[in-house]
Amino acid sequence: MTERGSERSDANATYVFAVCWKPDPSAFLGLPGVTDEAPVTILPLERLTAIVQTVRAGDFTDEAWQARLSDQREVERYARAHHDVVTAAAACCPTVPVPMATVYHGEQRARDALTKEADRFHAALERIAHHAEWGVKVYAPSSPPDESIHSAAPSGRHRPAPGAGLAYLDRKRGVQERRERKLQEALQAAESVDSEVGLLAAASRRLRPHGAQLSGDPRTQILNATYLVADHHADELAGLTLSLSERTGLQIELSGPWVPYSFVGEV
Repeated sequence: MTERGSERSDANATYVFAVCWKPDPSAFLGLPGVTDEAPVTILPLERLTAIVQTVRAGDFTDEAWQARLSDQREVERYARAHHDVVTAAAACCPTVPVPMATVYHGEQRARDALTKEADRFHAALERIAHHAEWGVKVYAPSSPPDESIHSAAPSGRHRPAPGAGLAYLDRKRGVQERRERKLQEALQAAESVDSEVGLLAAASRRLRPHGAQLSGDPRTQILNATYLVADHHADELAGLTLSLSERTGLQIELSGPWVPYSFVGEV
């Protein structure tokens, strides 16, 4: 829903952070938003309200935004500013975040475009009202190194006993089979974690587990999921994940509550 083009550098545009029902305008006082040239404010949309900020259109042309994407610090600054405003809105009422850098050529264009999507926004708001997003990451138990393999390995300094090489390979194969069996058991246990947490949640999404190369974490992540959980179930969720960790022997990390980005649909 973003409008971009070759606008004059001094022309104004309307940056949209989120759409909600009845936010408290004071919730945004002191928030810089994505620019320090105008305050974050509200834009009435009949039964809805958009959280917006006036920006310079020239800062959001295709060329300007593509150039900004090549600067990691700048991207992080925008993402953090966008998230801070969304979080402030969600703290006072159900809120549907819109994608970062959603910009329209003026308030009326923003009002017209967002109003056309009113039914979708209402459906999303009803789905997430009084709910929050929680993340659950599960890691397989770490396997201690089997030093017996190394100590029993045939050495080139002494003549090995007959059959020593074959025995070494058999032991190595056995260790590998045990590791694979433990991993399969851990994966099955992770499925039970997902099932039990899912019973408590209104909705859930499975995400791709993060590899060590991406996360920098040497542990093996076997479940990466996010859940939409009613606010009154938050304590129960914390207790459940602790109990599941004790029962399964798996490392389970619970994070949240977050604004339910994963459950608002494509808006």
